[in-house]
Amino acid sequence: MTPEFVVSFAKEAIIMVLLVSMPMLGLGLIVGLAVSIFQAVTSIQEMTLTFIPKILAVLLGLLYFSPWILEKLMTFTINTYTNIPMYIR
Repeated sequence: MTPEFVVSFAKEAIIMVLLVSMPMLGLGLIVGLAVSIFQAVTSIQEMTLTFIPKILAVLLGLLYFSPWILEKLMTFTINTYTNIPMYIR
């Protein structure tokens, strides 16, 4: 196993983690921004008001994107297991 292989494999793994987590992080960001704008407009400064909409948005996003996430993770895992003989060389 060469250092170049280890770096490229780590790069692929990090890209996969970012790709899989982006939908939920994006939804949390959008909902958090909307709640913050709502709080600024209405002068409601309740800190706990931001958590429930974000949690609901992330859970709904997880339900919606879970088939896509599962497909991406399965493809990555299958490719990793399939290429184990080449990794040993």
